[in-house]
Amino acid sequence: MNLRPTPAATETESLESAACSVISEDHEATDHGADASGEAFSGDGADLASPIDHPSAQTGVINVMHVVNGENYAGAARVQDLLAARLPDFGFGITFACVKPNRFPQLRKTKSAPLYETPMKTGFDIRPAWQVARLVRFTNAQIIHAHTPRSILIGRVASMLTGVPLVFHVHSPTARDSSRPLQNLVNDRIERWCAKGAQRLICVSQSLADHMQNLGFDQQQVVVAANGVPRLPWCERDTPSGRWTLGTVALIRPRKGIETLLRAIAKMREKGNDVVLNAVGPFETESYESEVKSLTAELGLSDAVQWIGMTRDVNAELAKMDLFALPSLYGEGMPMVVLEAMAAGLPVVATRVEGVPELVRDGIDGLLASPNSADELAACIGRFVRGEADWHRMRRAAFTRQSADFSDESMARLVASTYRQVLGDLAP
Repeated sequence: MNLRPTPAATETESLESAACSVISEDHEATDHGADASGEAFSGDGADLASPIDHPSAQTGVINVMHVVNGENYAGAARVQDLLAARLPDFGFGITFACVKPNRFPQLRKTKSAPLYETPMKTGFDIRPAWQVARLVRFTNAQIIHAHTPRSILIGRVASMLTGVPLVFHVHSPTARDSSRPLQNLVNDRIERWCAKGAQRLICVSQSLADHMQNLGFDQQQVVVAANGVPRLPWCERDTPSGRWTLGTVALIRPRKGIETLLRAIAKMREKGNDVVLNAVGPFETESYESEVKSLTAELGLSDAVQWIGMTRDVNAELAKMDLFALPSLYGEGMPMVVLEAMAAGLPVVATRVEGVPELVRDGIDGLLASPNSADELAACIGRFVRGEADWHRMRRAAFTRQSADFSDESMARLVASTYRQVLGDLAP
């Protein structure tokens, strides 16, 4: 079905003009994923004929329009997918408007949530905001929920067109999200400007909440809803002996610090430790993949590193690991992969960046190192290999902490509570 953007109001025309002068690629990924040659508007089977036909109307839940990128299926996309699965338990249903559709429409697990592709043909294309506004009206959405600088730009305009309140989910610190300073600067300015029109900013960690308040957002506007993942059953395992398999899961890009991890493993192997790495996830670009694999060869690790690539079953890969490593340099709000590792009963070796210390208590659930320090990272890994760190105790602590405090249920409950606050603020 094709939809044409409705005529812009004067106020939104000026908004579009201002936005188009500054918008750039946002921080979920760098490669274009939208099918610019496709229809202006398409859905995955949902029908816009009448709002009464929408699943939320049939079940009596309050509908929320989630405006998402959709290019990748990484941490933020996992949050969006899990919210679609769990929010109905708390009286809210989700419809997705996907402005950069690529992997998310295919890889998401909660297919029951309607998804419409409203692609931005370029980073300067504001027209999908009118398509999203029409979707909001047809689905009787009571809240618009955006997740990235690109999607909040569309969400802000749609909110102005419809009068429906806007919520913004802050997944990572945009100003230091990538290795491209100019892009970070532009995206940060867009995010700040658009977020001023949001009734609430949902931050995934306290460190992000502090960051947004330091940028000038009011304390009453900023709430924390920690990320969460599904609980898993406990699985007994023997302490590793001989070979230790480290693992990492990520959209592999410069800020994830994979080079630091490779150098740490090389140091361990130089001392006679049989340590290998399973790296799960795609590379951000082919050029970066070539760079990292060249370093792997230079360090003599070609036979010690297995590049798994993209997978639909992260838990199956986690089950093959003895330790989980996340050597990020910066830009972590509350990493979903760390939570998934903890749910699988894996001790975590990670770096002290942003929200990571809120998850991993040093010496309890895992061990923490300074970012960009191969020596410290190797020392943390070595403590496990030598038996100085209690692997059994830490894996049990990690599992218990995730189950108690960072489940998908607790995440959805906190987001639903925020929705009710927003709707309550608007009540007469």
